[in-house]
Amino acid sequence: MDVMILIGSPSDQEIVKDALDTLKAFDVPFALEVTSAHRSPDRTVELVRRGEAEGTEVFIAVAGKAAHLGGVVAAHTTRPVIGVPVESGGLGGLDALLSTVQMPRGVPVATMGTGKTGAANAALLAVQILAVKNAGLRRKLAEFKGRLAAQVEADSEKVKQGQ
Repeated sequence: MDVMILIGSPSDQEIVKDALDTLKAFDVPFALEVTSAHRSPDRTVELVRRGEAEGTEVFIAVAGKAAHLGGVVAAHTTRPVIGVPVESGGLGGLDALLSTVQMPRGVPVATMGTGKTGAANAALLAVQILAVKNAGLRRKLAEFKGRLAAQVEADSEKVKQGQ
């Protein structure tokens, strides 16, 4: 698999739904696992090691509250790690965002926005990372960006007609 998505709990599965759909749309092989930086640290490290052995090129770590999952993954791999903070608890995701984005020097975690949009963007960033060495993915990304631009044009026309 090219991408391994690690979610902190089963409730995060809804957060990553669009990300999974994105990877499927680009025909990028992926795995989805539940693990916790705090409750199952040994499992987390084992998943990273297994992922590397099976060819994982990019890890996506989705977690809320203390959100140390991305950092633990990054501590055990030299592959890119993308963190997705999840809104949870009384702080609306700010705690997860700060935990994910404030990594110590030498342990980088690319951090997306919170929640579903962040997860979808994490999948797109993973595709872009993979596309560096994959011309087919570069073509698909160019087509995707073209569709986004065409949608803006279509939306603009609708707005003009509605005046």
